Amino acid sequence: MLVHPWDSAPPAEWREWLRAGHDFGQLIAPGRDRDLPIIVPTHFTLDREDGNTVWLHLARPNPVWRALDERARATLSVVGDYTFIPSSWNGGVPTSYYAAVLLECDVRVVDDPAEKAVILNRQLAHFQPGVRPEVDRNERLLSGIRGIQLTVTDVTAKFKYGGNKPAEVRAHIAGQLVRRDGLFDRVAADHVGERLTQPT
Repeated sequence: MLVHPWDSAPPAEWREWLRAGHDFGQLIAPGRDRDLPIIVPTHFTLDREDGNTVWLHLARPNPVWRALDERARATLSVVGDYTFIPSSWNGGVPTSYYAAVLLECDVRVVDDPAEKAVILNRQLAHFQPGVRPEVDRNERLLSGIRGIQLTVTDVTAKFKYGGNKPAEVRAHIAGQLVRRDGLFDRVAADHVGERLTQPT
């Protein structure tokens, strides 16, 4: 992924973005000597303390396990807050605004039932707060899944919101996004606004 200096997101920014609800991505396992990687859409939970550990679980028949056996490395790709910027707003050239975080990770597959229960309980606490976890003794449920712990070794984070444009152009685009009010237009406008005080 090409990241210009004006698009780069520092660790504090991308971690907060992930913690704020961007918790669905694509796990990409290249394996070894494959024509194409295995790509699995999945929810995940990010460690709120260190920001460098990710947990998830997948069904036992998932094809990703063979690729992870071949090579215990994967990328977790998370993209969001995206919108199309028409050419008329952007000096004659259409473009896309978006946030993207690529987490390069070492992978540990978790088969121990107690550890899998911890992963599931962690996900339940995140996605269903207030619901009492009851998976610890559900052997049938636990036997049908495998857990994954991802340890982040490198990150590429890009928040592409016109950071190379003059402030007046960015302000105009933010206003246009608010007026259009499409699916992610307002949150994209917020990202643009956050960058209005940054140098071009």
